[in-house]
Amino acid sequence: MSSFSSPPSLSTESSPSVFDKKILAINPGSTSTKVSLFVGEQEVLQAKINHDPKELAPFNTITEQKGYRCKLIIDGLKKSGYCSEELDAVVGRGGLLRPIPSGTYRVNDKMLTDLYDNKREHASNLGGIIAYEIAQKTSAKQAFIVDPVVVDEFSPLARYSGSKFIERNSIFHALNQKAVARKIATKLGKEYSVCNFVVAHMGGGISVAAHTQGRVVDNNNALDGEGPFSPERTGTLPTGQWLDFILESGYPKNELKKLNKGKGGLMSYLGTTDAMEIERRIATGDQYCDEVYQAMAYQISKEIGAYSTVLMGKVDRIILTGGLAYSTILVPNIRARVEFIAPLEIIPGENEMEALWLGIRRVLENKEQVKEY
Repeated sequence: MSSFSSPPSLSTESSPSVFDKKILAINPGSTSTKVSLFVGEQEVLQAKINHDPKELAPFNTITEQKGYRCKLIIDGLKKSGYCSEELDAVVGRGGLLRPIPSGTYRVNDKMLTDLYDNKREHASNLGGIIAYEIAQKTSAKQAFIVDPVVVDEFSPLARYSGSKFIERNSIFHALNQKAVARKIATKLGKEYSVCNFVVAHMGGGISVAAHTQGRVVDNNNALDGEGPFSPERTGTLPTGQWLDFILESGYPKNELKKLNKGKGGLMSYLGTTDAMEIERRIATGDQYCDEVYQAMAYQISKEIGAYSTVLMGKVDRIILTGGLAYSTILVPNIRARVEFIAPLEIIPGENEMEALWLGIRRVLENKEQVKEY
């Protein structure tokens, strides 16, 4: 288990207040669990608990890992001098639930049922489950999720795919996208509910979304394959050629799914998803590597342009976020193509732990109404 450590001082989206709650934020990944403890205005502990694949092997499903991961979190808190029973609230990253509007949701029985019964194995499904289990040990018994990936605020026109058999749906990096959009709105001296933004979250998957008046009215499905290609996903493919490939290649269904998500994008072209490795190759003169990387920036820029039309060109800011927003190669490339539309704001990183904390804070300070799933 990785040790819990004290992080740098946290910058908040609002001025200091008398907020003094103890909030535990949990973000499960496939082979790790990120944990942050917030006390009052500060993030006092953070950890990335790495899980050895051998330790995960006995579990048949993601949700069966609940007890194993809960114990690691609680033990880590104890070793750092904090008692889980003293927490005021526990918040987990939301999973692949039914489509719901943006907001902070209480973990209730219906949500737990859907998380346990979920046929789509994804580590984020553990977020609400673990939050609920740990919260039951506290006197407040308050467990929440914030802006899960299934946040759906689509306009009616956005649902049309071009085939009556397929409806477009919303799966994107809602938690971080909403958080950075609120930050930029505050920076502009405005409420998020009156702003128009195009936000691009650039990580292992890439989602681009049109935010207007506090709602994400359209976005690419970054999980299943829409939009620009990313480090591990193909994005939108030429439909006819992809169908021919499926029918003629003889690949089994599971392998085809991996080619779309996991072995697509940069992995398909360059054999790696590591942006730092790719940029090192480019620095040594690898021209093919450079061209592939530029192609990804090109597709991201096209997607930003497309979602600017959703907002009819009335864009207050274009926001780049996610791990790839640190890139000194990608960001200038995108900037050169899209800054004619609106000024660019860069908020690199995932910012998910802070976003979870801020969601609970808004509820506990009565600035936002908690929602029931």
